[in-house]
Amino acid sequence: MKRLHFLEGRRLLASVVILLLMGGYAFAGQPSVEDGLIASPEPDWPQWRGPRRDGICEETGLLAQWPEGGPKRLWTIDGLGKGWSSPIIVRDRLYITGDVGEDLVIFAFTLDGTSVWRTTNGAYWKNPYPGGRACGTYSEGRLYHMNAHGRVACLDAASGKELWAVNVLDRFEGKNITWAMSECLLVDGANVIVTVSGKRALMAALDKRTGKTVWTTPPLEDDAVSHSSPILVRHGGRRQIINCSAAHGFGVDADTGELLWTVPVKNRYGTNVSTPIYGSGRVFFMTPYDSLGRQYQLVGEETAFEARLTWQSFIDAVTGCGVLVDGVLYAAGYTRPKWWFGFDWNTGATRYEMEDFTTGAAIYADGRLYILDEQGNVGLIRPTPDGLDIVGRFSLTEKRTRDAWAHPVLLDGRLYLRYHDTLSCYDVRQP
Repeated sequence: MKRLHFLEGRRLLASVVILLLMGGYAFAGQPSVEDGLIASPEPDWPQWRGPRRDGICEETGLLAQWPEGGPKRLWTIDGLGKGWSSPIIVRDRLYITGDVGEDLVIFAFTLDGTSVWRTTNGAYWKNPYPGGRACGTYSEGRLYHMNAHGRVACLDAASGKELWAVNVLDRFEGKNITWAMSECLLVDGANVIVTVSGKRALMAALDKRTGKTVWTTPPLEDDAVSHSSPILVRHGGRRQIINCSAAHGFGVDADTGELLWTVPVKNRYGTNVSTPIYGSGRVFFMTPYDSLGRQYQLVGEETAFEARLTWQSFIDAVTGCGVLVDGVLYAAGYTRPKWWFGFDWNTGATRYEMEDFTTGAAIYADGRLYILDEQGNVGLIRPTPDGLDIVGRFSLTEKRTRDAWAHPVLLDGRLYLRYHDTLSCYDVRQP
């Protein structure tokens, strides 16, 4: 019981901190105008890449290094089907998706790996690269998810019962893409945000209680949907949703859907996968095969915005995204330099380079990076003034079958790692 009370106390404190960081209200009831990422008001790890969608966990007291063979594994769940998605976790429930048979299945588990319920959200994705794509998003007792065919479903998180569903490609006259819809939905207040790049909308807000359309952003010419998931920021007096389509990086007003600015991010495959990265009034996009990494300064306030190119780089992460910590952007290349780098956020200069792990995804906590590369290798990396020190490593699999693209998740001293059909939980707390 003491452990349960301790965890609830930690989560209550974390919820208060998150609410203050959201940019909603500061002390004495005064509106906050500080620019930055806006966090989900939900506790724990309620959406793609964490509370602010930046891959950063605020926990401390974690292992400074791992023993040989990696940290202690607490449990493993198998039978998740084919999938690339990561879990989300809220209070005592974990939610994850996978393609089982001919269905996209959404699973709910307790935090000891016990099954609570399972349900479906439409059909599976057969080819190419079969498997469930998007993570779910939790908000006020409901779970939101979009399958590979554009079917957006709202579920009761306690029971898995479907409350409403709509196919956004049908509603907004969009077309699916070669490697399928992959967006992890963003919930903003009363709205669920989806990027469709159809004939009737670039982006749309749906009422999260009913699925009805609240607002739309007019479509852009010569465009299509891609794979990226949006972030929510406060910048220049506006709450902006920033994302990518196949041809454009863009920002829209979160309250009205008004298009505020665009930049080119087109490549020959239409694959913009990495979530945009925001920091200090700047946005970073990674477009593989063509323009690669580009940072833009957002200029303007209230009514007029412009995105001005500040620097560009060879970095071209695809499934891995990047993590911005203390003025350094960490990311792995995909096509040519298929290893890890750290770049100065202000100048683009290379601060770090590490070839020990191939391209993959990372999160950050307690002064260290937690890396899962696409070959299934896991690394604990400590940035120092002299380089990136490896202070722990192990492999998720003895025999690699397919690429490991799911992102790590870290909550309450537990590290969650998915490798296709399985999800494993590791204890990374200090004794």
